[in-house]
Amino acid sequence: MKKIIVTSLTLLALSASLFAQSPVVPQPPVQPYTPSDANMQSREWFKNAKFGMFVHWGLFSLLGDGEWVMNNKNIKIKDYSLLTKSFNPVDFDAARWVADAKRAGMKYITFVTRHHDGFSLWNTRYSDFNIMNTHFKRDVLKELAEECRKQDMKLFLYYSILDWRRDDYSWWTGRTGQGTGRTVKGNWEDYIQFMKNQLSELLTNYGPIGGIWFDGYWDQMPVESETRKDSDVFVNWHMREIYDHIHALQPGCLIGNNHHMSPLAGEDFQMFEQDVPGENTKGLSFQTISHLPLETCATINNTWGYSITDSSFKSKAEVVGLLVKSAGNGGNLLLNIGPLPNGEMQPEFVHVFNEIGDWIKIYGESIYNTEGGYIRPQPWGCLTTKPGKVYVHILQGTQPEIVLTDFPYKKITKATLLKDGSPVKFSFKKKVLTLPAIAPTAEDPDQVIVLEVK
Repeated sequence: MKKIIVTSLTLLALSASLFAQSPVVPQPPVQPYTPSDANMQSREWFKNAKFGMFVHWGLFSLLGDGEWVMNNKNIKIKDYSLLTKSFNPVDFDAARWVADAKRAGMKYITFVTRHHDGFSLWNTRYSDFNIMNTHFKRDVLKELAEECRKQDMKLFLYYSILDWRRDDYSWWTGRTGQGTGRTVKGNWEDYIQFMKNQLSELLTNYGPIGGIWFDGYWDQMPVESETRKDSDVFVNWHMREIYDHIHALQPGCLIGNNHHMSPLAGEDFQMFEQDVPGENTKGLSFQTISHLPLETCATINNTWGYSITDSSFKSKAEVVGLLVKSAGNGGNLLLNIGPLPNGEMQPEFVHVFNEIGDWIKIYGESIYNTEGGYIRPQPWGCLTTKPGKVYVHILQGTQPEIVLTDFPYKKITKATLLKDGSPVKFSFKKKVLTLPAIAPTAEDPDQVIVLEVK
C-alpha cells in the first residue's frame, strides 16, 4: 500500500473520497437527545458570536512541520517523547493571545488541549505525557482559562479522541499512526475510561467551558466497502455515553465532532473544515448541512500547527470572504493560528488579525447577531439579516448588477452603503430587486449595502 502523507487537520484525502462514496454502517438506535435550556442558550450565543480563534500548538510546534509530523514522518514514540526535554515556551503570554483575539473581533477561543500525538497541555493526573513534565512546568490551559474570564472571552476546548502513542487506543484497526512503534494491543475500554477521566478534569478544574471540539473519529469510522486488518468488528467509540457525561458535568457546554458527516445524537453544532458550508473545494466538507449551529474552521496559511516552510498566508480579502460567507450561511468562522514553539503568535498572523479588526470596526454590525440570507451565498457574495435590515455583501463586482428574485420583503424604505451611509440606487418590482454591483478593492474587499425593509 502506498505511503500517504497527511497535511489536513484531520482527514486523509483518501478517506474523504471513501466516505463520500460509501455509506456509514447502520448503528444501533440511540435515545433521542433533548438539549437543556442552558444548552439552547449556549447555542443562541454561539450563533450570534460568528468569529473565533483556533489555536494549534504543542510539542509538534518544535519540529516546524505541522501538527501531523509524528504520523507523516513515522516518528517512534520513544524519539517523539524526547521533545518534552526541549519544550520550554518562555514567551507564552495568555493575556496577549486573548487580547490579540479580541482586537480582531473574535468572541471565543478554541484551544487544542491534546492533539493526535497524545501530549496534554494541562496538569492531568491521567497521563505523564503532559506539559507539567517539561522544563516549562506551567499549566497553560489554567492560565488561558483565567485570562479568558478576565477579558470576557469564551473558551472552547479541542480534544483528540485519536492517540498515536497509547497501546489501549485501537491503533491496529486505525487508519493513522501505524509507524510509531507500538506492538502491544491494549484494552479499548481502558482507553474510553481514560478519555472520560481527562474530560472530567477539563470540565471541572477550569471553570465554565463553552464547548468541546472533538477530532479523530474518522480514524476508526466504519464504512461498508472497506476491509479492515485482522479485525472482524468495528470499535465502539461510546460517543453518546461521552456526550451525556459532558452535558451532565456542564449542561451549557456545546459539543461538536469533526467527523465529516451528519451530526450524531448529542452534538450541538456542526463544523466544516477549510470550506464554508455548502462548498467542498478541499474535499473535507462533503456532509449535508444540518439544522444545528454551523462553524467553518480554516487556516490563515496552509497548515494548522506551526510550519517553518509555509508562507502562503491568506490575504485580507480571503479572510473577509470566509467570514462573510460563513455568516451568509448563518454560521461562524473559527480562524486558526499555529503559534511559534516559544509561544509567540507569528507576526503574519498578528498582521491579519489587525486588518480584520479594523474591518470589523466598520462592518461588524453586518456580521454579529445576524442570520443567513433567504438565499445561500452566491458567486458575487451573500446576504446577512437582522430584524428590519438586509445586508448585501458584494465580494465580486465583475457583473454589471445584482438581481435578487423572490425577495421576501414587501417594501424597501432605504438603501445605503454601510461604510459611509451614502445612498444606493435600486429597483424593486414584482419581488425582483436590482442593485449595482459595486466593485470591491484590496483595501475594501466587501462592499456592503444596507437595505431597510418591511
